[in-house]
Amino acid sequence: MTKRITTPSRRAFMGMACCAAAATLGRQCWAADGEGAIDVHHHVSPPIWLEQAREQIAATNRNSSVVTGWTAQKSLDDMDQNGVRISMLSITNPGTWFGDAAKSRILSRGCNDYMARVKQDHPTRFGVLAALPLPDTEGSLREIQHALDTLKADGFGLMTNYDDKWLGDPAFTPVLEELNRRQATVYVHPTSAACCTAPIPDVSPSVIEFPLDTTRTIVSLMFSGALAKFPKINWIFSHAGGTLPMLAERITNIIQNQPRLQSRIPHGAMHEFRKLYYDLAQGTSPMQLAALTKMVDAKQIVFGSDFPFWSAKTVQAGMKAGNFSAAQSADIWHGNARRLFPTLG
Repeated sequence: MTKRITTPSRRAFMGMACCAAAATLGRQCWAADGEGAIDVHHHVSPPIWLEQAREQIAATNRNSSVVTGWTAQKSLDDMDQNGVRISMLSITNPGTWFGDAAKSRILSRGCNDYMARVKQDHPTRFGVLAALPLPDTEGSLREIQHALDTLKADGFGLMTNYDDKWLGDPAFTPVLEELNRRQATVYVHPTSAACCTAPIPDVSPSVIEFPLDTTRTIVSLMFSGALAKFPKINWIFSHAGGTLPMLAERITNIIQNQPRLQSRIPHGAMHEFRKLYYDLAQGTSPMQLAALTKMVDAKQIVFGSDFPFWSAKTVQAGMKAGNFSAAQSADIWHGNARRLFPTLG
């Protein structure tokens, strides 16, 4: 298992301390090594999305006012106050699919074009993780081409499931083939399946179902053989991998005891888990970090804020519980994301 470094490093968080002080003055600051953070989990609210999906947004997000009230300036303010240099823009729940392929194509295109304009207005501050109109295969393939070749998007932002089909479902194979050919970086945000939107009264799906759905889609990709078959896709999963770190050994044991699964996962489950990337949005409690860093090296962890639901300040403070070395902190803060998104300025 991956060994955690347990000796706190004062140097590792000098930059964060400076940022905390600067926040009270409303100033922009970078980390101790001179680089600002790259936030891979940062949401945007395009006007076309708010107009066409307002009811679904309200139904999916109990604090939907922070979604509908988003502005680029609010993002920049939080970034400047907390040492974030670049934020990767993506669409949050409920995504861009509402059962109609034609409408989803229009909505995804409109969202992507809007994100590209925000990046054009602030070229050194934002990146674009383009939405796809999944489960519409033809529309998604067209949007991959438009996003990469025309908009010069930095990657893609997908949901964990579409119409109760998780990302390893054979229906998505043509899209995964193209993403693999393009060596794309794909960030995955959780949503809830129809079966499990509100199984317990008064419990929001974000409490339990979102982290479970992240685990479901990772397992779907693994058990279908997609992780091994499409190794050139760089996957980022939200919220410290959901419940995966706690279940990783259990999943590994099940695969080892089922020969038919071993042929789809020739290098074993832990090999695949350790190739994936995991962001720290709502994932920096001591218990979460202990589990995540037992499963993967810091090279596979990236910074994420979950703005506008949370501030980058929250994740920054939580990182201190990880007792990361200076080098590990720099990797999480920006280094790993730099490798995943070479298109960033």
